[in-house]
Amino acid sequence: MALLLITCEHGGNGVPVPFRPLFVPHRDLLDTHRGWDPGALVMAEALAAACRAPLVSSTTSRLLIDLNRSLGHRHVFSPITRAAPAAVRERIVEEHYRPYRDEVEHLVAQAVSSGQRVIHISSHSFTPELDGVVRRTDVGLLYDPRRPGEVETGMRWQRSLAAVAPQLRVRRNYPYAGKADGLTSHLRKRFPPGDYVGIELEINQRIVVAGGRPLTELRRALIDSLHAVTDPEPHRERTGRTP
Repeated sequence: MALLLITCEHGGNGVPVPFRPLFVPHRDLLDTHRGWDPGALVMAEALAAACRAPLVSSTTSRLLIDLNRSLGHRHVFSPITRAAPAAVRERIVEEHYRPYRDEVEHLVAQAVSSGQRVIHISSHSFTPELDGVVRRTDVGLLYDPRRPGEVETGMRWQRSLAAVAPQLRVRRNYPYAGKADGLTSHLRKRFPPGDYVGIELEINQRIVVAGGRPLTELRRALIDSLHAVTDPEPHRERTGRTP
């Protein structure tokens, strides 16, 4: 039996009141892709509702603190908050970072302890052009190629998307490497492959901006194809549990 868990780490560009003075000179930056992942939360909510899956999400800007980075990573704080006093940064961690990460990890641990396998979909979106390079992919599925269950899940989802929406350009481990630092990579260290599968879903913001029918069709395709991910696999290799 598997539990599907949906999360969205970059669902909004809000800044809590106590920290707004830090962003007065940078208000315009909050509305860019550096401030949040447009469309990621809408997609996460649609997937969670359609699959009746628990959803953990944040609408706090990644420029305050990046919930998808490990503490100590050079990009966990943006240049804006990195320059803040240590006491301010610690407050951000305690009030916004740890509660989110702890909630997600608790849900995974709770499911695993009850004998469930967790399939975790972390919803993101990517800018259609970065550093002058146009990204023509519509959907990216990111995972750790060293974990067979994630490879299988990523391939199954890609095949299912091709069946329900052949016009979509879908790539695996693009536009980023799935094994890079992130919430899924942290959870992989905590839970063995037989218990935890982490997939980062990346959608092109070009489709989000277009809205209307293209976005509706993408949402429907992702919902329909996700059933192939949540169906029980014919084989499940157990590698033991964490202590």
